[in-house]
Amino acid sequence: MSTAANTSKTAVKTSPYGTGSGLLVQPAAGTAPDAVDTTELLALLKEAGFLLLRGFDTDMTSFTALVQNTSTSTTLDPARDFYSDVAQKVDAGLDEVGLHTENGNSPFRSHLAWFFCEKAATSGSQTTVCDGYRVWDALSPAAREAFSQQDIVYSRYVSETQWRGMAHHLLGRSKPAEEIQISELLALTATLKGTEIVPEADGGIRYSYTTPAADITVFGTRPSFANSILGPSFNYEKPKITFADGTEFTPELLAEVEAVTAALTENLDWQDGDIAVIDNTRVMHGRRAITDPHRTIYNALSYIAVPDAA
Repeated sequence: MSTAANTSKTAVKTSPYGTGSGLLVQPAAGTAPDAVDTTELLALLKEAGFLLLRGFDTDMTSFTALVQNTSTSTTLDPARDFYSDVAQKVDAGLDEVGLHTENGNSPFRSHLAWFFCEKAATSGSQTTVCDGYRVWDALSPAAREAFSQQDIVYSRYVSETQWRGMAHHLLGRSKPAEEIQISELLALTATLKGTEIVPEADGGIRYSYTTPAADITVFGTRPSFANSILGPSFNYEKPKITFADGTEFTPELLAEVEAVTAALTENLDWQDGDIAVIDNTRVMHGRRAITDPHRTIYNALSYIAVPDAA
């Protein structure tokens, strides 16, 4: 598939990547990633779930421009440092990271998750991806029924510094984080479905977020098992995760989720200059253990204009 003839655009060619519907996207003409036709890019992402862009002349400036050109807005993890207007360094230690969606255990899950590999690892250290469409289809009828009957709830404590950082960004960085009042955070989240926030005496908050384990995606109404049940908590307190009625997941149910997702998990084997874009409402991602600490990867989180449901 190539873009319409336009010398200002980077035409692309695609080929399958992995065992599912993921795609490898390479330049057919031109090599600037920020000149890729973003309408085509999103059309490819809708079908594939994740794209790996390879062979482009990529640096932080062009990566940032591609994210901004494709998105209506960006968001962040307040516990990470910025390296451009949108990019933050992936710094979650060296251990393996479980499958999750970015900010999936909060009401601030982004539509897309982006990654830019500035320096690939010499061994291991792959990013992993797992398509929630495939997971939902592969779960047993009993597991699908359990997750369909009621939502799941994430709850945890967030420090004052962390919630102020998020509120600062959500308010368009219009005022210093230290001047933001708890009432402003409560106003920001008052309209967010399934969200409850309780201020703590030390200035932190405790929140709960209720959401389906399998939900529609930004591109359509087909249910996808894309959540953060198995995910990490590197910079935050580990959340408590239950069904909406407060009951715990049974060991058998969790074991099935772990087995099915493990069987369907694929590796992104990074090369220098690669960019990956993931539908964060459909595809979970994680990481193999870091065996080369010199690996350097940045990520960005963004929202897009929600297309008509398909």
